[in-house]
Amino acid sequence: MAWVSEAQDLQAQAGKSQAWKTQACEVQGRFNHLGQSSSLEVETARILKQEPLPEKVEVPEKEKNEVFYTRPLWSNKVEYILAQVGYSVRTSNFWHFSYKCLHYGGCKSGDEDSWIHKGLARQRPVQASNSRISGISRCWRLGTLCRIGARCLNTSIFIIIYIFLLFLIGVPLLLLEMAAGQRTHQGSTGAWKVFSPWIGGVGYTSLMACFITGLYLNVLNALTLIYLGESFQFPVSWGHCPLLLNLSDFDPECAQTIPSTYFWYRVALKASDSIEDGGSPVVSLILPVLVSWCLLGAFMINGLKSIGKVMYVLVPVPCFIILCFLFRSLMLDGAILGLRYMAAAEISAMYSMTAWCLAGVQVLSDLGLGYGVITSLSSHMYLSNNCLNDAFVVALINLGIMLLTTTFICCVLGFWATVITHRCSEKNIETLSRLVILGELPPEAQPPSNLLDNPTSIFTFWLNNLPPSVKSMVLNHVPECNLEKQFSKVTEAAGFTFLSFIEAMSFIPESVLWCILFFLMLLMLGLSVMIGIMRGIITPLQDTFSSFRRHTKLLTVVVFVLMFLCGLFFIRPPSLYYMRLIREYCMVLPIFLVIILENIAVGWACGARRFLAELTILWNRPIHPIIHWLWRYLSPVVLLVLFATTMFLLSLKNLTYVAWDSSSSEEVVRQYPSWMVPVIIVLNLIFILPIPTYFVYCLTHGIPFRPLSSNQSIISSASLPLSTPIEEVQKEEILQGNNQISD
Repeated sequence: MAWVSEAQDLQAQAGKSQAWKTQACEVQGRFNHLGQSSSLEVETARILKQEPLPEKVEVPEKEKNEVFYTRPLWSNKVEYILAQVGYSVRTSNFWHFSYKCLHYGGCKSGDEDSWIHKGLARQRPVQASNSRISGISRCWRLGTLCRIGARCLNTSIFIIIYIFLLFLIGVPLLLLEMAAGQRTHQGSTGAWKVFSPWIGGVGYTSLMACFITGLYLNVLNALTLIYLGESFQFPVSWGHCPLLLNLSDFDPECAQTIPSTYFWYRVALKASDSIEDGGSPVVSLILPVLVSWCLLGAFMINGLKSIGKVMYVLVPVPCFIILCFLFRSLMLDGAILGLRYMAAAEISAMYSMTAWCLAGVQVLSDLGLGYGVITSLSSHMYLSNNCLNDAFVVALINLGIMLLTTTFICCVLGFWATVITHRCSEKNIETLSRLVILGELPPEAQPPSNLLDNPTSIFTFWLNNLPPSVKSMVLNHVPECNLEKQFSKVTEAAGFTFLSFIEAMSFIPESVLWCILFFLMLLMLGLSVMIGIMRGIITPLQDTFSSFRRHTKLLTVVVFVLMFLCGLFFIRPPSLYYMRLIREYCMVLPIFLVIILENIAVGWACGARRFLAELTILWNRPIHPIIHWLWRYLSPVVLLVLFATTMFLLSLKNLTYVAWDSSSSEEVVRQYPSWMVPVIIVLNLIFILPIPTYFVYCLTHGIPFRPLSSNQSIISSASLPLSTPIEEVQKEEILQGNNQISD
């Protein structure tokens, strides 16, 4: 069978020369446009004079495996785009993006408070009846809030910066990784060696980053499975505190904090009080982690064929759920508060280097650049595919999902702040009424009894119009319930944004249904990200070791089992703190270096103009010169500035982490132990070690920075998959023949 397949392939190759006779004039015109017509004429004439190849040629076994390896390709472009989108939409980025929008794009809570008090001061004085208070309440909501909106409502500064950087560097770098994988038909470990051997080590750094990231991302998928399972009961477990074993009272540790926070740290994670605490893997997490890996294995065991079909569910269904959440959240009480915070603009943020730096890092993180996954996924596409359009489509879909998700998150958080503040006001009224009856407060401190539909606005108006002496006495017995201050808590940390959102889910009517949909969405998106991560591991391994290509299923199972065993480290009690350590301090430097060196490899070592010229021929359409300018000049400069600024900000940042304190039942900021600093340095060195190692290897073996001549094609036609259409093979071999004559 091997000889028959070989003979058929050689006959097809021999027939191509005859077919080129009718295409010579067209090819000459195309190369004339590139200033290379003379060499093409000579090569075309030489090729047309070649004799057909014999039917049987003895080929060494090693070369046979390389030459006749059929690289699997995506069934259609839709599956490929869905895979790229599924990888780039990471659920953890939802909370970081929302947190940054609120933190860098909103009016200060103090400014809003002053405007609220000024608006309330213009209302009718004290001793109003309940009906007048009700009218004042409506006036407060429709009048004061509208005046605040008129002063603050604008497009969020952070979103403006983010969109600007997305199209300035995000799309060009996404195109660069897509084009590199598609052109070379190699994964991350092989593609960049083609452009510049000296930079070939970045592929191994990307492979290591994928491996470590995949370990803890699938643990997060396992936690999502736990939340999804708990969502099928009413009321949900994180909506209330559990009872003690004797059913006499609530758990005192939970009673001192928010139920959602208690459930996250003590029930789901069983987190320790510090990163120094050890412990074996949490038994209750082993089964969810195993189920998560089994689901992933079932989706990927048949390679691209099964992955493509699964993507039709894992990506569109979460998008539909996001739209459902958006429409439902807009109808919640307090949604306008969240939207105002999201859309409020603080002009000074436009001049903040921190805001620009965080927006740039967010762009690189949202697109998933530097991990080699994009290169690996695109290496299974046809050469003639226009990946410039793909880059814009993926970036725009990613941006749309981020904006829609941030919108409904802010609406739900506004609802959360409203419910918490209403409950605070109702509790204060009960307390004050009891104290007045007991005689501890004067009759003037009796609050209104009819709160109608807005207890917070009524109570706030009544409190602010009390005589100063009575108001002081009231505040000595009850806390002040402030809506803006309550909402501003979500801007303190991205983790608090997530926990506040989870708690708010339990307040929504039909909370069971919405919780199920929400965690189902998170699970689907998490699995789609993991599919991309695993392709970023398996594809480079198969490209590096040809024997793995014949045993894809076995390789997949072995890798999954290995990662499951290694991932047990991240289900220990202090595992959450190690996840944050790796994400915040160990991944930033390696990923930045990988992206910068990839840009240098294409823009300078290979030559952006030369690479774009080849893509122009393969795509059969011109590419705007601005891409050359962005790859060669602007992107490297912006990346270097972002890298330097990020390293500077990290150097100023204290090595701290947020931990759970079981004694006080609250989150506290702790200092990393002194021995953790050398651990961070060693981990960073391990990640970037392949880059200098491969560089030294090239120097010692005399491998040049640019191994290919300026006129030589990026790859040889031998590396093409046998399933490549004949038109693409013709274009590829014409490129090769033209370059040989030029040399």
